[in-house]
Amino acid sequence: MIYRFLIACAVLFVSCETSKKADGVKKDTAENSLLGYVDPNIGTAHSRWFFYTPASMPFGMAKLGPSTNGSLGNEQGWEATGYDSRDNTIEGFANLHEFQIGGFLFTAMTGDLKTTPGDMENPETGYRSSFDRKDEIARPGYYKVKLKDYDVTAELTATKRVGFHKYTFPKSDSAYVILDIGNELGESGDVKDAEVTYNPEDRTFTGWVITYPKYVQKYQQGAEVKMFVAGEINKKAEEAGTFISDKQFKDVLDQKGEGAGIYLRFKTEENEAIEIKAGFSYTSAANALANLNAEAENLTFDEALSTATKTWEDELSKIMVTDTSTVNKTKFYTGLFHALLGRGLANDVNGQFPENDGSIGQIPLDANGNPEFNFYNTDAIWGAFWNLTQLWTLAWPEYYNDLVQTHLAVYKNSGWMGDGLANSRFVSGVGTNFVSLMIASAYQAGIRDYDVELAFKAAYENEVRYKNRIEGAGKTDLKGFVENGYINYIPGMETTPEGSGFSVSHTLEYCFSSYAVAQFAKALGKQKEYEELMRLSENWKNLYDEQTDFIRPKDSSGNFLDDFDPFAPWIGYQEGNAWQYTFYVPHQPKELVEKMGEEKFVKRLDSIFTVSEKTKFGGEQIDAFAGLNYLYNQGNQPNLHIAYLFNFTDKPWLTQKWVREICDGFYGVEPIHGYGYGQDEDQGQLGAWYNMAAIGLFDVKGLVEIDPVFQLTSPIFDKIEIKSGWGSSITIETKDNLPENHYIQSLKVNGTQRHTNQIPLDVLKKGAKLEYQLGPEPDKEWFN
Repeated sequence: MIYRFLIACAVLFVSCETSKKADGVKKDTAENSLLGYVDPNIGTAHSRWFFYTPASMPFGMAKLGPSTNGSLGNEQGWEATGYDSRDNTIEGFANLHEFQIGGFLFTAMTGDLKTTPGDMENPETGYRSSFDRKDEIARPGYYKVKLKDYDVTAELTATKRVGFHKYTFPKSDSAYVILDIGNELGESGDVKDAEVTYNPEDRTFTGWVITYPKYVQKYQQGAEVKMFVAGEINKKAEEAGTFISDKQFKDVLDQKGEGAGIYLRFKTEENEAIEIKAGFSYTSAANALANLNAEAENLTFDEALSTATKTWEDELSKIMVTDTSTVNKTKFYTGLFHALLGRGLANDVNGQFPENDGSIGQIPLDANGNPEFNFYNTDAIWGAFWNLTQLWTLAWPEYYNDLVQTHLAVYKNSGWMGDGLANSRFVSGVGTNFVSLMIASAYQAGIRDYDVELAFKAAYENEVRYKNRIEGAGKTDLKGFVENGYINYIPGMETTPEGSGFSVSHTLEYCFSSYAVAQFAKALGKQKEYEELMRLSENWKNLYDEQTDFIRPKDSSGNFLDDFDPFAPWIGYQEGNAWQYTFYVPHQPKELVEKMGEEKFVKRLDSIFTVSEKTKFGGEQIDAFAGLNYLYNQGNQPNLHIAYLFNFTDKPWLTQKWVREICDGFYGVEPIHGYGYGQDEDQGQLGAWYNMAAIGLFDVKGLVEIDPVFQLTSPIFDKIEIKSGWGSSITIETKDNLPENHYIQSLKVNGTQRHTNQIPLDVLKKGAKLEYQLGPEPDKEWFN
């Protein structure tokens, strides 16, 4: 404990130099602190709304960070917005960052009062301020920057449900704090209504905003997202008022409507700090206040920062890596940071949470009055089974269990499961639904603290129930898959009961999830459902073109489309093309290899990576969809298992080669070259993929088999120590782990030689020691 205390103090007060290999990343942490290897600014060019929230807790609700462009709108709901490393002004500091959720921008200024953010081209038109990167500090649990135009230093930190702001002013008679409550922010979508109230006697404020996110508009029309805040300020204001956009109302302390906010004017001495504590809730202002009191009633900014720092240190230290490469450790712990930001907390301390139908639900309380599980907001599960769920299974199974409980709570309320959830509202994301696969995988991994029969019922219905299926549950084209064995291609970008513009990719995805739930059924002794789902899992063969060895779209007559271009995205393939999606048979990889022919399969796959290496495995355009018309695209979910498919051929060492090359080439330590160049990182997915690749464990099947196994590849680090979530320890050691030594020469598991490129999950859960010998050339005999 003394060691932990000293580390926490060092993190707060000690600066260290950064390795030149990490390109001068700013750190003010101790050299022996894991926080020193986390750089939140990596990948912040063209990043999503939820990506940059340094002042937060693992899996927390309050996620604070600066916004450079978050108030400027988000036409489609998915565009990069919020913080961009290429911008040079900050409009303020947002408190809530989730998929389709954004709210409550706070900031500070001096001089003439302004109550709108202003234009990026003309920042003086609003409270926006210029800043220098050299004045910026970002690390897990903390953010600091100087607002140059006002000579104000802003600092942020958080507990789980409470945001802390500290603004240090110059001497001034016109020092302002702005609480912008009622405006669109990030992915929030249109504002329907808002209200703010300030009490000058006890220096408290409350507010709420109701938004209509773009994905809610598509997947649950008429629904809305509510956000509530209750906070206090440590100093009495000289003047208080409210505003509606650029109209100010002095001494009017309650305001309602879109654009509503509060302004407070103070007289400050040189270096005087004004501090704000704000509790948040998705159910009510009363619960926002209760969250504030429960977590932070007597907590100072520095105390909250110390707690956040220690919490991040403890969580990151569940996976300790030893290596001489600062670059690789920076990639690893930055990726782990994003994975642990997670899909954020959505229930209050008293267990209340927003239901899908707009009511307030109640999580059962344990004997101590605490919720039996936590309810979370979540981006879609699309692809998360190849990164996040595998990582959580190893080290954070209790969080994984809570996500299952979250989706079951929505199912009980609505009768359907939603792939993505914004305060329980359906925000499917890509119009499919992999929640059933996620649940099946959790069960097979031994994560089962929920109603298993209810979980199976929900998962089974998700695979076969197409009558009266609502759009929010995704898979509205499921009827064709179940009845005809494939989904019809219909031109365009829509998915309907008649077919889909993404007919091939949806068919392949439904095959995978059907297989997963089939194994769930088999484990529970449900033979009838098992056989039904296994038949569905074979449907990919109906779209396999034996002439070209591509999986191709068919029309309603069963004919392959003419004028086929395997590079073309969107024509049958969602966010990908035929080159990429033909490998999307993760549940039956050996059958895919046999169908194409092993020699052709290996040659095609190896050549794909050889060519893709020249474009860093995903294209070098700064765009969320960079790489969609390439042979391979590490920046998007449909590709994330492909490098591991060599493990199902007679050349498994090619997995070791190409996974290592992807880790070195696609991943960077710069704002622009971070997670490739596209930066479509999707709440920790690409970071978690690097984590699993670096420790050398990955399952193409997403751990959905009855006895799940990880396929092996060569670990990146000299030593890896994992404190598993099962109460055991996993140690992975490598010998001769040089940059050019990609290949496994030998492996011992618990002291016994092993000659297979997979290891059961159960072996790891019980605790294990893996010892690798690596070399510069593959040992082709070892795997035989």
